[in-house]
Amino acid sequence: MNANVYTPALRPEDDVAVWLKTLSKYRQPRVRRSAFELIVTIIPFALCWAVASFSLAYGFWYGLAAVFPAAAFLLRLFMIQHDCGHGSFFARRRIDDWTGRVIGVLTLTPYDYWRRAHAAHHASAGNLDERGVGDITTLTVAEYRALSPMRRLGYRLYRHPLVMFGIGPAWLFLFKQRLPIGMMNSGALPWVSTMGTNLAVVTLAGLMMWIVGIWPFLLIHLPIVLMSGAAGIWLFYVQHQFEDTHWSTGNEWQFPQAALHGASHYDLPLVLRWMTGNIGIHHIHHLSSRIPYYRLPEVLRDHPQLAGIGRITLWQSLQCVGLVLWDDRRQKLVSFRDAATAAA
Repeated sequence: MNANVYTPALRPEDDVAVWLKTLSKYRQPRVRRSAFELIVTIIPFALCWAVASFSLAYGFWYGLAAVFPAAAFLLRLFMIQHDCGHGSFFARRRIDDWTGRVIGVLTLTPYDYWRRAHAAHHASAGNLDERGVGDITTLTVAEYRALSPMRRLGYRLYRHPLVMFGIGPAWLFLFKQRLPIGMMNSGALPWVSTMGTNLAVVTLAGLMMWIVGIWPFLLIHLPIVLMSGAAGIWLFYVQHQFEDTHWSTGNEWQFPQAALHGASHYDLPLVLRWMTGNIGIHHIHHLSSRIPYYRLPEVLRDHPQLAGIGRITLWQSLQCVGLVLWDDRRQKLVSFRDAATAAA
């Protein structure tokens, strides 16, 4: 990883204002481009859903293969919802909010509730003293060793790929996000967001079940939601759970360092980069979250020295699954085996 290559204009020790000033020219969205991005995502999603429904109705089971691209476009819709949450998609708060709320009905993600949790994640990413909100639960080696055997087993199960990327998406999108978990006492907005989204989801699902039938709807839409959810959790995982990620305690935590080195540059093939809304350029996104996702490649084009920071390839990302504990001594994520070997 070429983490030590910088130009004088962009250094990790610079003040936050220097970074934001450098990247500020990329923060302005292009409204026509934003509208185009929305259209070329939601129309193909609807078409793929319709193809799957038509095929199922006429016994063409192979047509159910359309659920795979539908899941990919639903994931891309979530990336648009994500940008709306940062106020970066249209840069008009009311339009961004209502775009995000409507998409949230499709992604089963209450927009205002999620936006508040995600803002907390951005404000504390990489801070060991501020873990727990909008993050993948990560223990230090010392914290894990201090657990009882049963709680160690629970953490191991939680971090198992089958749970993290299989059971996890079903639990999160079908159940957990139906209530404002973690914000029960945070005022009316989380409740209004979740209950309003639930009502809209039930209404839309009921309408679709009336049109295509209950079982066809479930056979089509549940796999779409679960596959897109699993892909979304995977992306969020590898964007922060990679070997050379950066964590520090509250006294040492600095925003530019945490943004650039606590988030990865997930360098995906071009098609996957487009389908995931460039979310793999995550270190730049954390550094300046108001940059629309379609302008993130411009930052790397104009500042190529940033491309090597935290860079992981698709193949390398598969090796991140085993990294489950933060080693304070070595300042890196390690596996259970590495932690046990170090202890021995």
